[in-house]
Amino acid sequence: MKLWSRAKSAVRNLFRKPQVESQLDDEIRACVAMMTDERIAAGISASEARRTAQAEFGGVEQVKQAVRDSRAGAGLELLWQDMRLALRQLRKSPGFTLAAVLTLALGIGANTAIFTVVNAVLLKPLTYPDADRIVKLVLPSFFGNSFWSSIPEFHACQRQSKVFEQIAAYDMWGPGFNLTGDRPVQIHGIHVSEGYFRLFGAPVILGRTFTPQEDSPNGGKFVVLSYTIWQRRFGGDPAIIGKSFSLGNEPYTIVGVIGKGFLADPKADIWLPFQFPPASNDLNPFFQVAARLRPGVTQLEANDELKLMAAQFRRDYDVKDWKDLRFRVEPLRDSIVGSARSSLMILLGACGLVLLIACANVANLFLARATGRKREFALRSALGASRMRIVRQLLTESVLLSAAGGILGSVLGFSGVRALLAFSPAGLPRIGENGAAVEVDWRVLGFTLAVSLFTGILFGLFPALGASRTDPISALKESGNRTGTGFRQGKARSLLVIGEVSMAMVLLIGAALLIRTLIALHHVEAGLDAQNVLTLEMALNGERYHKTAGVAQLSRDGREQLNAIPGVEGSAAAYNLPITPDAQPFQIVGRPVEKPAPWSPYIGASPGYLSVFKIPILRGRDFTVNDNAGAPGVALINQAFANKYWPHEDPLGRQLAIGKGSSMPMYDTEPVREIVGIVGDTHNNGLEQNPAPEILVPLAQFADLMTVGFTDAVPLVWIVRTHGDPHQVIAAVTEHLRVASVGFPVGHIRTMDEVMGTSTARERFNMLLLTIFGVVALVLAAIGIYSLMAYSVQQRTQEIGIRVALGADRSGIHRLVLWQGMRLTLVGVVVGIVAAFGLTRLIASFLFGVQPWDLEVFVSVRLILSAVALLAVWLPARRASKLDPMQALRAE
Repeated sequence: MKLWSRAKSAVRNLFRKPQVESQLDDEIRACVAMMTDERIAAGISASEARRTAQAEFGGVEQVKQAVRDSRAGAGLELLWQDMRLALRQLRKSPGFTLAAVLTLALGIGANTAIFTVVNAVLLKPLTYPDADRIVKLVLPSFFGNSFWSSIPEFHACQRQSKVFEQIAAYDMWGPGFNLTGDRPVQIHGIHVSEGYFRLFGAPVILGRTFTPQEDSPNGGKFVVLSYTIWQRRFGGDPAIIGKSFSLGNEPYTIVGVIGKGFLADPKADIWLPFQFPPASNDLNPFFQVAARLRPGVTQLEANDELKLMAAQFRRDYDVKDWKDLRFRVEPLRDSIVGSARSSLMILLGACGLVLLIACANVANLFLARATGRKREFALRSALGASRMRIVRQLLTESVLLSAAGGILGSVLGFSGVRALLAFSPAGLPRIGENGAAVEVDWRVLGFTLAVSLFTGILFGLFPALGASRTDPISALKESGNRTGTGFRQGKARSLLVIGEVSMAMVLLIGAALLIRTLIALHHVEAGLDAQNVLTLEMALNGERYHKTAGVAQLSRDGREQLNAIPGVEGSAAAYNLPITPDAQPFQIVGRPVEKPAPWSPYIGASPGYLSVFKIPILRGRDFTVNDNAGAPGVALINQAFANKYWPHEDPLGRQLAIGKGSSMPMYDTEPVREIVGIVGDTHNNGLEQNPAPEILVPLAQFADLMTVGFTDAVPLVWIVRTHGDPHQVIAAVTEHLRVASVGFPVGHIRTMDEVMGTSTARERFNMLLLTIFGVVALVLAAIGIYSLMAYSVQQRTQEIGIRVALGADRSGIHRLVLWQGMRLTLVGVVVGIVAAFGLTRLIASFLFGVQPWDLEVFVSVRLILSAVALLAVWLPARRASKLDPMQALRAE
């Protein structure tokens, strides 16, 4: 019996005082040893005595597990008690609970909103098999670092079997394809090499993909359908394989259908084989290349092998002048994400500041509430509650509040970001149309849960530790109203308010700088008139449009049809728009040939192009209908081109050779062109960049190989200027163009204002979000200042009453409270300005037309924040100055 009593005592002691499991082991082993000795003394063998003692005692591990189970049960019971008490306390203070939950919902909601975008863009894994081993080739043949590749470069990479397990070439975008017939429609298709579907793991649900023979020159006209076009256009016909359909009035045979779950990048309705010639010397870069590294091959090792390949490539293709030619790879994800990573990280940091401000606000509320509950905590301590028990109780309350705020915030955040993306598409990759791919998954839920728990502990821990230090004797002696602290004693609350103001200052300065950037972009003189201009894209499929004569005839017929429409002021056709031109190499005739050749933005256009956009002709003349294939070659240049290459001469009459010295067959028959006019500059590299030198040539004077290169790569853009709203003529314009092209549809219909808006979509998205965060921070900071001053006035009611009773001027009381509140604001503003000077450098690359340390921004934000803080302080100060001294002195 003594042995069992000793064992039970050991188990009970585990709950009475903290002991480690090693102590339990010692106690149990001692009991087993004593029982073994008693049995040996009774004449039982040692081995049998030890076995029966352990069996009777139940085993060391069984006892230890029983203790653990008992501990867990007791812990759960205590946790449930804490939660019930916390819920009762929060129900007693509905105003406090509502304010805390709403404040936390703003902070957590902002973080959830941004994290859903970060998750979609940066964290969500690519859907391809072994996606971490898929890399993108960076082949800087002409433009510096670029993803564009040529056929010889692709073939050279195909031979790197030690590095790449699979490799494929594909278009990133193209002119589209015309699905002709009874219901003509424009669809999006891309050319791919036959290894594309294996590399990206495309599931084939019907038929097959391309064979190597079909991907060879003269391999025939074959097509693979996406699941969407199969369902939408062919009704999911299971017998579709082997049938043909019309693309650009030419028959193509359907060989396969890809499954619904395949997320192609770029998105495509159909795929066609590239059919590269195996011995091509055409160094024109017009597609991109991805590959899967062999198992065990690292990115660094692959890049080392590609350095050797670059040297061999220079020798094989006699491009010794490309001394800076470097082939390398980078992860496919990085190439897709691009510059979006840095802007999203800055936005995530900004909403982190919003969360910290919300935490500071709720911590202030908790400090005030904990001060009012000092007698409660003192009484609990006097009755035997430990300090850890009080801390745990307050942390339970804070975590419950943060959980409620997290649930509400996650709903607000996700709904808000979807609405924002629908209203202002950000131009971000991987988010789908209007943010359709931004969704809640386990990462978002886990992030929200983690943020909620972290927030609850963050704002609850310090008030809880402070409350647990209460001296029960002195607290119980104090009366109700004397348990509070005065302004000078509330240092923690004052520091929290200073932190709120400084963080709000940083966010507001960042938002103001981005607002100034967007304003500066809108005030940029683009060099053209975008108002009342409609743009439409047409894919030129078929052999007819592989000849310049066919494109020139379509341009003439289309312009005649369009100009006859009532309400149309003028029209033109072009490859590319003014702010998104292509680029081509050139040489100036009569000067030494440059190697490598310089490149310049390049636009092929019909007559009327300049007048539609109202681009001025500064000197010389415009294109005319007489500038056709039979006339001498002509070209226009912009003022930037003239300033760069003829700074002190007249360029009119000088000659340009497009593509000379570039080793590209498409330029072999290009005529030498005479410069016949100089036009005004347009921002052809984006509104945030200065105009680059640009060349314009007539569509009708393209060499046939140039026409093939353009029609296979980009759509023909129709441009229509109207007298009124361009949307009103869309139906007439599309019908007349269908007639002029003998059945071809148009797509991607946008006004030029919408095109210009797309170019600033990322800046607008960043500005909107940071402005929202700044306004939320400003409101929270104002609430924090107001709460602190209102609480301070309440705690100092008797002091203020005594001051008034002794003759203090009420205006003096008003000024005293104002100064106390504004002093905190001024300190926070100074700290915020210092922090902003350092942090605004992070967004310097996103700014245009404004410096990161812009004086106007810093001064205006300081004034706005100070004005809002003054209003927040004014109300408690006014209340303090109107206190009745008799009522104040009676207050208990």
